[in-house]
Amino acid sequence: MPVLHNRISNDALKAKMLAETEPRTTISFYKYFTIPNPQDTRDALYQLFTALNVFGRVYLAHEGINAQISVPQSHVEAFRQQLYAFNPALNGLRLNIALDDDGKSFWVLRMKVRERIVADGIDDPQFDASNVGDYLKAAEVNAMLDDPDAVFIDMRNHYEYEVGHFENALEIPADTFRDQLPKAVEMMQEHKDKKIVMYCTGGIRCEKASAWMKHNGFSKVWHIEGGIIEYARKAREQGLPVRFVGKNFVFDERMGERISDDVIAHCHQCGTACDSHTNCKNDGCHLLFIQCPACAQKYNGCCSELCSEESELPEEEQRRLRAGRENGNKIFNKSRGRLNTKLGIPDPTQ
Repeated sequence: MPVLHNRISNDALKAKMLAETEPRTTISFYKYFTIPNPQDTRDALYQLFTALNVFGRVYLAHEGINAQISVPQSHVEAFRQQLYAFNPALNGLRLNIALDDDGKSFWVLRMKVRERIVADGIDDPQFDASNVGDYLKAAEVNAMLDDPDAVFIDMRNHYEYEVGHFENALEIPADTFRDQLPKAVEMMQEHKDKKIVMYCTGGIRCEKASAWMKHNGFSKVWHIEGGIIEYARKAREQGLPVRFVGKNFVFDERMGERISDDVIAHCHQCGTACDSHTNCKNDGCHLLFIQCPACAQKYNGCCSELCSEESELPEEEQRRLRAGRENGNKIFNKSRGRLNTKLGIPDPTQ
């Protein structure tokens, strides 16, 4: 029987990855296309990826695939060829290569079947996700940034926008993509004559968002091809000014790629200039927040004195405290509301 799931502990896998001497390349890709049987596709891809020693996070659904992975450099070309040959819909697929990559982004392969590859909350049977806006390449993005009739809309979460974004880009104040979609329509309702440019990390969210805007009567809609990652890469290759300011948040161990030298965010504890995200080291919290080196030392990598004190307790006592709380989805919660509760960060959605 083929092995279709990981059977080794996270700690052992991480130690093994850190001991590797061969460089790795972090790659992300997505594709909206119909997958009749996502579970069978998942199992076949799991075997293919495992054979090439690929780590990462992959989601499959009837609507397509979304992946962020780490591939040994010696296997990158073989991976590309096998992925392209796996399904005609994947042949020639754009692979976004990480910009600021230490090769330590993932250490385990997790591949899951979901209802959607992006949780959008859309249940309108008339919605056509294939009717997307036009792509913009790097030079066209820069031209649009200088167009007074263009509005750039950031379709990422607040913690992503906080550390980096395009000049004068509009933030959609919502905690999730599914909440952003109707909010974007609402915020732009009086500006249907404007040129709308949507963007996200690698393109998957803004592609669907562009289709949603068109579905809601907006006709001048574009989205950035390959998202921030591909834009910055192509701009650098072509000697163009890179107009994205700050850091591009990424959903792996790195938590960010440096795009420009600008630090536009601040430590959530002391207010000093900083754009390094971390998760609170208290296992009963894991709040995602921005912390400078001085505060990391002061609070032992935690978001508060209380969490710092709890993290020093014996493990049995920590488990007892966690069991007595209703943590629920607060574990790894990234909402503005929780930042406001724990660190006094204002929530503009309220």
